[in-house]
Amino acid sequence: MKNFLDMPANDLLEHLWLPYTQMKTARQSLQAVSTQGSLIRLADGRELIDGIASWWTACHGYNHPHILAALRDQLERMPHVMFGGLVHEPALKLAARLAQKTPGDLNHVFFVDSGSVAVEVAMKIAVQYWLNKGQSRPKMVSFRHGYHGDTMACMSVCDPDESMHSLFRDYLPKQFLADLPTDDASEKAFDDLLAREKENIAAVLIEPLVQGAGGMKFFSPETLRRVADACSRHGVLLIADEIFVGFGRTGTFFACEQAGITPDIMCLGKGLTGGALSLAATLCRPHVFEAFLSDDPARALMHGPTFMANPLACAAANASLDLFETEPRLEQVARNEALLREGLAPCVKIPGVVDVRVRGAIGVVQCQNLGVHAALRTKFAEQGFWIRPFGDIVYLTPAFTIREDQLAALTSAICETLPGWLSKS
Repeated sequence: MKNFLDMPANDLLEHLWLPYTQMKTARQSLQAVSTQGSLIRLADGRELIDGIASWWTACHGYNHPHILAALRDQLERMPHVMFGGLVHEPALKLAARLAQKTPGDLNHVFFVDSGSVAVEVAMKIAVQYWLNKGQSRPKMVSFRHGYHGDTMACMSVCDPDESMHSLFRDYLPKQFLADLPTDDASEKAFDDLLAREKENIAAVLIEPLVQGAGGMKFFSPETLRRVADACSRHGVLLIADEIFVGFGRTGTFFACEQAGITPDIMCLGKGLTGGALSLAATLCRPHVFEAFLSDDPARALMHGPTFMANPLACAAANASLDLFETEPRLEQVARNEALLREGLAPCVKIPGVVDVRVRGAIGVVQCQNLGVHAALRTKFAEQGFWIRPFGDIVYLTPAFTIREDQLAALTSAICETLPGWLSKS
């Protein structure tokens, strides 16, 4: 019998199924062995400057000593205990802190394992909210270029024209897709949709200010206010998916703050634990929560992930919030925003570049044709950078704590690599 544990690591790739990857033609993956700050160390001895903070999660950088200390302490006391009929101090503390830090009266916290599940739970809450009030409203409204996760219900509220989920078009529930109300005409169209279909609509889902996986597309706080006002006017719930933009990424602790709105339901994830462990949350305002209070057990929210409110993950999240309270994270985001604007500005003059845009700690170069993403990713890695293009963009979402020279190296790599790459694509 073959001893798999004695095989070289890359020989074991045949046993992995990688995300967003055609395994028949997949290039050999780089093997990470350790991390520190904004660096990823590889098995072959190279170091990569991470430009995307491990899918936008490691906001404090890797291996922050305060988060590691919290994990060690919690690991020794209680790595996990079920959350059904039991609670624990890390979750109690974290729920209270999130209720205090989120906008308005988002006071009720339901913990889950991942961002997609947070959105699934938000949709489930919205539908049952109306059922508990004696109404059937089975539909959702989401926006063109939106992305809310890869699980089945989440895929139904992603833009169906995005190729990642188009294969499942005929299998998914049919929802309403709208254009963002960015001007008078689109605002009227959105308002007309809600007026016409409000008896069928449970909620509107939106990624506040930045549509992440749909192409890092930005829109204004005024547009977000228009959406919130229309939901309020027509009596439809508003779900804010802050999984990507929350915890400082757009320059404020939560993106909704820039529009001065409080959604009925908010989804959090990614930066919640500072990238240390998987944890997400769905928060609700009192009027939503109270619709589930009843002497009838059937009116309860019947959902419960096995590892819900994992104590280790909650400890990491509490440590991450400590860092936001004691270290200058939002000031660092403002610094990074200025550095990204300056560093990516030369890309405007590159033939084949459509747009260069920056918001908070997000820098985006949009191109006409990027060619093979994996090949461009390899080219960046050969230069010592972890940058993962997708769609028509090359983007940076670095740790807020990244050193200025490291961020300058990342932006220079993009500016110097794209001219030759785009000329061949």
